[in-house]
Amino acid sequence: MRKLFLPEGTSVTAFAVLGSPTPLIVCLIAVNVLAFAVYGWDKARSKVQGARRVPEKTLFLLALLGGSVGAVLGMRVWRHKTRHWYFKYGLPAILLVQLALAWWLKTLV
Repeated sequence: MRKLFLPEGTSVTAFAVLGSPTPLIVCLIAVNVLAFAVYGWDKARSKVQGARRVPEKTLFLLALLGGSVGAVLGMRVWRHKTRHWYFKYGLPAILLVQLALAWWLKTLV
């Protein structure tokens, strides 16, 4: 019978259900880089009269899909959407909820 290699501190159930965290980490990095870039692109488009812009729903969706760090950094670096209260307070709130969720999931494993 083959023995399963488990990283230290993980249970058999958690490892079998979740698998390796590498794909999740790669996806999170990608969506954060994408969110940061989209905020910069939308800021550049905001200066061009009549240019097509990224809908605000899309900007929030990127944050909800795990790109909240990239969205907050993009908002700060590009100084984009900083006057809208729902971005100013909403994006950090999404980030805090995601961090709390990650911490909670870590305690389960």
